[in-house]
Amino acid sequence: MADDTGAAASGAHEATAKPRVAVLYGGQSSEHSVSCVTAAGVLRAIDTDRFDVVEVGITRSGQWTSPVVDPRTHAFGSDELPQVLPSESTVQLFTDAQGSAARGAELIRLGPDGAASSLGGIDVVLPLLHGPFGEDGTLQGLLELLGVPYVGAGMLASAVGMDKHFMKLAFDAAGLQVGRWETITARQWVADPDAAVHRVQGLELPVFVKPARAGSSVGITRVDDWAQLDAALAAAREHDPKVVVEEGIDGREIECGVLGSPGDAAARASLLGEIVVDHQADPAAFYDFAAKYQDEAAADLRCPAELPAEVTEEIRRQAVVAFDSIDGEGLCRADFFYTADGKILINEVNTMPGFTPISMYPQVWKAAGMSFSELITELIDLALERPIGLR
Repeated sequence: MADDTGAAASGAHEATAKPRVAVLYGGQSSEHSVSCVTAAGVLRAIDTDRFDVVEVGITRSGQWTSPVVDPRTHAFGSDELPQVLPSESTVQLFTDAQGSAARGAELIRLGPDGAASSLGGIDVVLPLLHGPFGEDGTLQGLLELLGVPYVGAGMLASAVGMDKHFMKLAFDAAGLQVGRWETITARQWVADPDAAVHRVQGLELPVFVKPARAGSSVGITRVDDWAQLDAALAAAREHDPKVVVEEGIDGREIECGVLGSPGDAAARASLLGEIVVDHQADPAAFYDFAAKYQDEAAADLRCPAELPAEVTEEIRRQAVVAFDSIDGEGLCRADFFYTADGKILINEVNTMPGFTPISMYPQVWKAAGMSFSELITELIDLALERPIGLR
């Protein structure tokens, strides 16, 4: 890469005197479209008086590219899910430019003829990617190697927070109560599928069959009869060869946002939100992909959740414990069940929760007095403060 290109990019960057944020969205996972809508919400809310922003889309095949379609326009509601479209030019990230914090990188666009042009230096990456190859530690590892600050959990926390099996082990080790579950690895399924099914049938119906490393309720099936199990396992394995089967829990679905704090201060917990699914219309209904993103009438998101004060504080406490149990950084959303007999069971954490207009994470912080724009600013500031590498 020619020195004059990098110098020009650095000079232009210094003139702005504002941290430059690369917003990554799209990605190669089954949650590609959710990431696109998340990016739309964030880009409309980010404080452009505080930050310069450059958008980089990642196609389903893994190409990094400048947007063909303005990501601010992505939304659910049409027959076709939003996506990052491929282009003739590819965007690459290099570490031959310094950001405002003496760290950072430079974005380079490579044309179809191989000609390179600079998109300027960046100081921090905001990775709005959900699912594998974005939220699972792979991208975080790349950014660590490049020495680029980024918003959210590090490699280990991202990987553990993506894998429902290891996540539950971390919760259990931290003293949190989890529901009964079984894991079927790819090796176990190949070696002895009958034994794997026999273990799963030791759980009580209904059970929920899930890809171990996916989110947004993609690939999840509720099983009310063991005759449905084979089809449910096949559906989950379309997204992940490793499957988690969870025993159904009869309880209220409560969510809590967690936000890191500057320095070594303890993480903060938001007010609580509750997901109320209409079981009168469909007793077997659950908060699946359609209910989350495509049918606003399928579920009611209530914030703040109406719970006894002592229960609210205990769930908020446990949310921070869950965040710490996976060595979380930046943010997460912790999801719980609260049963009729007063038990609190943690279901999972999400290290990059959705930021769509109807997502719970921004809503619970808004209820706590922090606007969407302020929340994004806080996350970027935390990322700029955090050192790269072991910490």
